[in-house]
This record gives sequence, C-alpha cells and structure tokens, in this order.
Amino acid sequence: MVAALVLSGCSNNESSSGTSEDNSSNGGGTLVFGRGADAVSLDPINVTDGESIRSTNNIYETLFTYDNNLKLQPKLAMGYETSEDGLTWTIKLRDDVKFHDGTKFNADAVVFNFDRWMDKENPYHQGGDFVYYSFLYGGFKGDENHLIESVKAIDETTVEFKLKEKTAPFISYLAIPMFGIASPDAIKKYNEKFNEHPVGTGPFKFKEWKRNDTVTLEKNEDYYVDGKPELDRLIFKVIPDNTARLTALQTGEIDMMDGLDPSKADSVKNNESLDLIERPSFNIGYLAFNMEKEPFNDVKVRKAINYAIDRKAIVDAFYSGLGEVAKNPLPPSLWGYNDNVEGYELDIEKAKKLLKEAGYEDGFKTQLWTMSNPRPYLPQPQKIAEALQSDLSKIGIEVEIVTYEWATYLDKTSQGGHPMALFGWTGVMADPDNFLFPNLDKSNAEVPANNRAFYKSEEVHQLLVKARQTLDQEKRADIYKEVQEILYKDAPWANLVHTTPPLAKAKYVEGFKAHPMNDDLFTNVTLSK
Repeated sequence: MVAALVLSGCSNNESSSGTSEDNSSNGGGTLVFGRGADAVSLDPINVTDGESIRSTNNIYETLFTYDNNLKLQPKLAMGYETSEDGLTWTIKLRDDVKFHDGTKFNADAVVFNFDRWMDKENPYHQGGDFVYYSFLYGGFKGDENHLIESVKAIDETTVEFKLKEKTAPFISYLAIPMFGIASPDAIKKYNEKFNEHPVGTGPFKFKEWKRNDTVTLEKNEDYYVDGKPELDRLIFKVIPDNTARLTALQTGEIDMMDGLDPSKADSVKNNESLDLIERPSFNIGYLAFNMEKEPFNDVKVRKAINYAIDRKAIVDAFYSGLGEVAKNPLPPSLWGYNDNVEGYELDIEKAKKLLKEAGYEDGFKTQLWTMSNPRPYLPQPQKIAEALQSDLSKIGIEVEIVTYEWATYLDKTSQGGHPMALFGWTGVMADPDNFLFPNLDKSNAEVPANNRAFYKSEEVHQLLVKARQTLDQEKRADIYKEVQEILYKDAPWANLVHTTPPLAKAKYVEGFKAHPMNDDLFTNVTLSK
C-alpha cells in the first residue's frame, strides 16, 4: 500500500467539533437556535438541503470531516491508505464509539450503511431516493457507471473499499454529512420510517420532531469525547420571517439565529446583548434556466437574461456589504476557480440584440420561481425575485413570480416544473467537484434532478469525469477551469452572488464558531447565563 495518510484522531481530552475555543463554564442548559425553515428529513443520505443537515450533523458522524479551516480531519475513522493503482482504499476506524441505542460502531456497521445506500434491492433501501449517493458514485449497484466494486469489513476496525476507477476526491466524499453512519439496529427497526427516528454516534441524540416547528436533540451522555457536549439540550426552531426571528432573539425566546437580514447587521452590532457572526463564504446564489422548456433551450435567450441583470445593484440593495457579485459557479476561495472568465456585465442593448436574434424582439411572458424562506445565499428571496422581475422587464420579458415554501419548492423544482428558479448551493466538501457535479452534470439532470437547469452537456460531463480520475490537483484545477469557460458560454445559470451569511447570538452563548459549509457543531457551546 502506498500514499498512506494517517490522520491524528481526537483524544479523549479534545473536542471533535473543529473549533479551538473552550471555556470554563459548568455547561448544561438548553440552546434554542432559530432558523427559517424546517428539516425535510432526518435521514442524511436522503437530503440535500441545509436545514436537514443542520440537525443531522449533530446526530450523526461521518468517517472524515472538514474542520472550520476546510482541512480534512478524521472523525469515526483514524486514517487511510490507498493502493498504488488508486483503486483500493483501506480505512482504519475508532474502536471506542457507540451508537445512541447502545450498539457498537464498527466495520460491519459501515458496510451495512453502504450496502443500504448502494443497493436498490437491499430491504432497507427505502424511505427516499438516496440522491446524494448516486450524485457521487455514478448510480447504484448494478448500474453501468456505479463507481464502487465492493465494501468489505476486514476486521472490527478496518474497512476496505474497492473502486472501479480512480477517484481523486474519494476520501472527501466520506466527509460529506449526507454520509453520516447510522445504527444498523435502528435502520432494521424503523426501515422506511428511519427518517423520523434517527440514531447516530454524534454529540446529541434525537428526542422529538414537531413538523414545521422544532427538532429537539438531547446530550449524548455516552459520547466518546470526555466532557462533551456541554449543552443538555439543543432545539432547532422554525421562524420563517427574518424580522420575527430577530425579534425572538432580542426578547430571549431563542438564543441564536441564522438567516439574519444583512440590513439588520448593524443593529445587532450595536446591541450590547448580542453578537454578530459572519459565516465564511463558501456558496453560490444563482438563477437556473430550465433548458427543457422554451425559450430557455436557446442559449441566446439565456445570455440575454444574463446581460439584463444588474447584479451589483442586487448585491448593494439586499446584502449590505455581506455579498459579492458572482461570475462562476465556484466561490473564489476554492482552488480551481477561474478568475479569467469574463462574466456578464450589465448591458441592456446587448441583451435586446440577443433576444431579437433569438426571435423574441418583443420579449415574452414567463415565470420566475422562488422559495418563501430565506437562504444563506438569498436572504430576501421574494425581494430579489422582484428585482430580477424589474431588470427583465427592461428587455421586454414579463415575469410572474411564483413562490413555494422550502420543502415543496425543493420537490417541485426537482421535477422540472419551473421555467426559471432562484436557487443556491453551499459546498459540503472543499473540492470543485461538489459544486459542479451535483448541480451541472448531465447525470444529475434526470427527475428528481438536483441539476435544476437540466443542463446536459456531454463535453462538461466528460471533463468532470476526467477530473475525478486525475489524482494530481494542479491538473484537476486546469480541468475545472476549462469547465467554467464552457459554462460561461453555455449559460445554464445566471450566477448572482457569493455571500458571507450573517448569524446572530446572545452574548451568553459561548464557544460557537460558524462553519464555512454550514456544518455547525454545538459540541463546545456553553451558556454563561
């Protein structure tokens, strides 16, 4: 075995949350975190939305994880080795971990989870579409492009993965929160209802889920990190309206909140009882064109809309200095970002010329879909939709705005009902593959689609596959830069904004550090009140 990398596991005296802060509080208490929307499911393999992951990330743990500096770290794994041909990956596991139901975490549990995820014939492959598995692994067991040959337990603490082809970001895949390892006994017990009865190994265990209201978690008293977590209880509470959520924080109804309207950031700074937190930017907010619907199957129409959008005015109006205009699907902080891409500047005359060439000199009527709930990349989705509506009216496009709540919006857009839709993405691994493959590869444009543009470029697909099979990071970066040039020319999206999403908390909440990927852990958090 070559290319060995053994990562130092967390000792019993250190935190696994990826934060360096600690404090001398006696701990305990209940923290209520206000958020804009409810979880869709508490089975992480069956979700792609941040609100679900916010809960599941504290219930489950993955084999590896990204810390707050986006460095890959061990979690349930201790380290790994790869074979010289890059097809065999051998992973060593911790031996001191139990699931919340008291059963032991071991290599058999890892194999059980992968068998459930990959095999449609598995009796426990129920309760969802397992979309993130197929995103990354080319389909399911038996499919032509399925990446995994086998997953085998070598002994109690060793798992062997055999792949069909080289996959450079394979270990990064194992750090994605969708691949949280669940208790096999709990899966057998609840099966298709497992999403309502989650059992993992994380610092908090599931207590109760009141739909569209609260998800309540309790301290895992048997957590393998001594003295952690500090809190007795963690509650995620849904308050859809940004202003109402801030009021709830100010009155003490909640202790923390996300989705703070950027225009309210100064009022938080000036409040002696509150702290403003800026999450490091690692996202993209965009307008997706459904390329299976006319006239968005015409690249000239898509480019015309790109030229008609005043991105700077939108960022200035709705992000209060906490956003920057986007020209690529990748955030500028990620390796492989192509700064040489020209981007689309505001040019109304060029937009009108392109529409005329496409046969729409007098414009057309269409719909723009948006979510009702604030997102990290779209803090005021309705107002941003209205700004786009105004921009497009200047080139003769009459836009009707259609709004749905978050879970319904995810479902309907995945089915392709929208002509245009506001959307966004926060990375779940520090690799360009995670922004490009799930959202813009043709393999993810089949219903239910995560590729909301239904963009099916064979050229982009071949390049993304090539990048996955290239182990040299510099060569991979060059491939991703080429992909971004093609995306600029094809314009499946109108890239809008990268944000630094603001959060707010009461001053008595200590030890919290916002994760760039939204993978917030509350292991080290204490309440000093």
